[in-house]
Amino acid sequence: MTEPGPSPLAPPPSVDVVLPCLDEAAALPGVLRRLPAGYRAIVVDNGSTDGSAAVARAHGAVVVREERRGYGAAVHAGLLAATADVVACCDADGSFDLAQLPRVVDRVRDGGADLALGRRRPDARRAWPAHARLANAVLAAELRRRTGRRVHDLGPMRAARRDALLALGLVDRRSGYPLELFLRAADAGWRIAEVDVGYRPRVGRSKVTGTVRGTVTAVRDMSRLLREVPA
Repeated sequence: MTEPGPSPLAPPPSVDVVLPCLDEAAALPGVLRRLPAGYRAIVVDNGSTDGSAAVARAHGAVVVREERRGYGAAVHAGLLAATADVVACCDADGSFDLAQLPRVVDRVRDGGADLALGRRRPDARRAWPAHARLANAVLAAELRRRTGRRVHDLGPMRAARRDALLALGLVDRRSGYPLELFLRAADAGWRIAEVDVGYRPRVGRSKVTGTVRGTVTAVRDMSRLLREVPA
C-alpha cells in the first residue's frame, strides 16, 4: 500500500531510491536529508512500530507499507511502487551517505553497466562487524568462482533499470534477495560493476548483519539459494 508523498505537481524523479525500513525513525531524518536533487525516496515500512512511516513522510518520502516481513519483500514492494527508469536501493539505517548514490547510479545511466553495486569501504572499524565481513568475503569468493565475475561485496547499495529488474523475475523475499539478483543478472549476461562507497556505523542496533543471529539467518538464506539456482 502506497501512502501519499510529495505533491503530484512535482517533476517526475530521475531516480527512485528504495529504502527498506524496519524501525529506523532515528536514522531517517539524517538519511533523507542527504538525498540528491532529482532523486525520490520510497521508504518501505516493513512493520515498524516506532513511527518510521510518519518520520519518512515528514521528510518528503513516499511511504509504502509491506506487511510481509523480509528484506526481499520490502525491496520488491518498493520496486513495484517506483516509476523512474533507474531504481537504486539502499539501507535506511544511516550506514550509507545517500549523497554518494550518483557514484553508483551514473554507472547505469551512462550505459557502462546494467547493475552497479556499491562496494563498502568502512569509515570506522565498528561499521562492519568482523563476522559479517567474513561472511561477505566467503560469499564473494564463491560468486567469483561460480560466475567468473569480479565481485567483492554483495552490499545493499545498488542500482539498475526498473524494467530490467522486474524482467528477472526474482522470487526470494528474504535475506537471499541480493544474491538471487546477482546470480540471475550474471546468468542473463548483465554487465556488473562495483563502485567504492563509504560505510559507517549505523544508527541504532542492527537487525541483520550487525548481530550474529542475523548473519546466520542471512547465510542460511543465501546458502539455500546457491543450492537452488543452477550454476
